[in-house]
Amino acid sequence: MSLINLEAIAEQYKKSVSKLQRRIIVCGGTGCIANGSLKVRAALQAELEARGQHTTVELDEEEGAEPFEGTYLSKSGCQGFCQQGPLVRIEPEGIFYCHVKPEDASEIVEKTLLNGEIVERLTYLDPKTKQRRPHENEVEFYTKQTRVLLKNCTIEPENVQEYVANGGYVGARKALAMTPEEVYQIVLDSGIRGRGGAGFPTGLKWKFTLASQSDKKYVVCNGDEGDPGAFMDRSVMEGNPHAVIEGMMIAGKAIGADEGVVYVRAEYPLAVRRMQRAVEDANKLGVLGENIFGTGFNFQVRIMEGAGAFVCGEETALLASVEGKRGMPTPKPPFPAQKGLYGKPTVINNVETLGQIPYILREGAAKYREVGPENSPGTKTFALTGHVANTGLIEVPFGATLRDIVYDIGGGVIDNDGNITDDDFKAVQIGGPSGGCLTPEVLDLKLDFDSLKPTGAIVGSGGLVVMNKQTCMVRIARFFMQFTQNESCGKCVPCREGTKQMLALMDDIIEGRATGETLELLEETAKAVQLGSLCALGKTAPNPVLSTLKNFREEYEAHVFKKICPTGECKALARPEIDPEKCKGCAMCAKKCPVGAISGELKKPHSIDADKCIKCGACKSTCKFGAVKGL
Repeated sequence: MSLINLEAIAEQYKKSVSKLQRRIIVCGGTGCIANGSLKVRAALQAELEARGQHTTVELDEEEGAEPFEGTYLSKSGCQGFCQQGPLVRIEPEGIFYCHVKPEDASEIVEKTLLNGEIVERLTYLDPKTKQRRPHENEVEFYTKQTRVLLKNCTIEPENVQEYVANGGYVGARKALAMTPEEVYQIVLDSGIRGRGGAGFPTGLKWKFTLASQSDKKYVVCNGDEGDPGAFMDRSVMEGNPHAVIEGMMIAGKAIGADEGVVYVRAEYPLAVRRMQRAVEDANKLGVLGENIFGTGFNFQVRIMEGAGAFVCGEETALLASVEGKRGMPTPKPPFPAQKGLYGKPTVINNVETLGQIPYILREGAAKYREVGPENSPGTKTFALTGHVANTGLIEVPFGATLRDIVYDIGGGVIDNDGNITDDDFKAVQIGGPSGGCLTPEVLDLKLDFDSLKPTGAIVGSGGLVVMNKQTCMVRIARFFMQFTQNESCGKCVPCREGTKQMLALMDDIIEGRATGETLELLEETAKAVQLGSLCALGKTAPNPVLSTLKNFREEYEAHVFKKICPTGECKALARPEIDPEKCKGCAMCAKKCPVGAISGELKKPHSIDADKCIKCGACKSTCKFGAVKGL
């Protein structure tokens, strides 16, 4: 095989785009595609061609090909601002359009591409200032981030040449010229810690695996992202797949492996497809396969689809699934570094960890350490969702605060009607089912692996669910307990039976059957599950319950002792009321009430007799003014 010249490939790609008049980048992440972004791209292409504009959706990067002159309509991975999709970026002007529909294509072509005008109604509307922001560099959602891993998610994910032109596979080439010890030492010096939740030093894991003697070793990429509200790994695989492959190659060199497996849940069809395409293209290019870069190093990657069990995110359960067995954890030791896939030493890293490795090898450990605190250097991606003005995929340095994320990038907390409120922040759930709830008192806490420990929460894989004061924290804890109970593999008694008992106790609380003993038993059972469960998923399953018991005890006590849900979200404990300021006295609610619980004079505020009310909700669904509360 001829030696691969990355510089020549990069130069040829840059030549192919050197005479572009414009590049239109349509977001090709799952969220935008679901909202019709590919139809937008097709409509733009049709409009441009109908007006005689030279247009392409695929560049010719063969050696000797002439530069393309015209408009290049490319797609990207997830651009992050999912709430505003479908997204369209127009370069070189940096114009940023939101909520674009196929029928907008004609106006975009006519005004922007032909006449250089901005289509104001498609630009981003700042929720705080109510001002239009036509350019991406004016949007705080982007300007407040530090995008390292996500930076390449704006390139064409199915174009390996463009990845190379942006520094791709340079880190792998450097690594393959080193000894395994030199490779893991650079990673160790960088201080990068596993982004899957545990935060174990990546370089140390590689060192341990290298020390294990075996004729065969494996690198496994954990893409089994199962946390509710989390989509970081999915977006990286969709938008920057070659970074994951390159990271696996570097890991392979560090531990002496010649084979890698990417384990992706089958619910991520686009990620699976793009990872498979990336492996095929890397093999064709010669950066995967035999004698890579003429170093004698061989490495192959295969993609495996998982069935979607949450427990398969645990590394030993994942390995069992890859081997064709039922995904269930096994006791440790032995650790996968000693006895992993097919009984051979195996290093397992998650998608985000592997995606950051090429940057470290390319730029150096010192450069990587310039961002983030000493104990948790680098950046972290988060899926920001919930009661926040701006939701989506973000990347910030470790050490950023919740205030930075919620109020700057997120644009502030919103009420149930979508309005930004100054003082409506109640909590944020971090770390998914394995995490905990953080309160307003820690808004200025710097987020990293170690600073979160005293709060009872963890960084986890990176889910951030913001909640306003209309949220019932008991129901939130019950939701996560329902999830972990459903997903328990059932192998160990504490998790299998303990989560079932905890869920039953939570049901007693929200349905009005609980007593003081219920709270004591709930806490006692939660601690037993923590101590006795076999794997980390079982040990962390009680975290949402314990953290809400700690931080919102008065809310639990209101449910138990007063038989009231303060937010009115728990129907069995709701206190039905009619807001006198909203009630117009139309009496429609009284007419619909089947038990005559509503009284009042016409054109005057009505009231509900809570003792008579059967909480059927007929009054709430009838009221056109939103005056009925608590149902």
